[in-house]
Amino acid sequence: MEPTTRIDPASERDKGARPMGFEVPMGTDPVSIRRRIEAMEQLLENSFAIPGVNYRIGLDSIIGLVPVIGDFVAAAMGMYIVWEARNLGLPKWKLWRMSGNVLFDTAVGAIPVVGDAIDFVFKSNTRNLKIVKRHLDKHHPAARTIDG
Repeated sequence: MEPTTRIDPASERDKGARPMGFEVPMGTDPVSIRRRIEAMEQLLENSFAIPGVNYRIGLDSIIGLVPVIGDFVAAAMGMYIVWEARNLGLPKWKLWRMSGNVLFDTAVGAIPVVGDAIDFVFKSNTRNLKIVKRHLDKHHPAARTIDG
């Protein structure tokens, strides 16, 4: 049996692979979960800026342009935030509200043309992140971060 080798990250960068720019923590503590939720929200809602207007959009809006399948993929990614919130112990009524945000975003986004336009404005994942942040700030003060 051959021994396993560890890949040196510096040698990977030399080969053309680039780091993402942030590290996603794998822990189950509130701080790690908060960072994962923030990273997912950033990816889904604020990844790109539209040139000229400086309006931020994310994968949720872009994937939503693909008829039917795109909306369900974006909904599955949005439900990941709800699942992480469940791991934090949010009350069921907050989880239902967060699920309702994702469901509304999916239902409206499924409407051709008009739904895609609304999808650029209604950011369910940002709303869900605010719910999680309020809960964490109240129940886990050590997980607070300074937003700038």
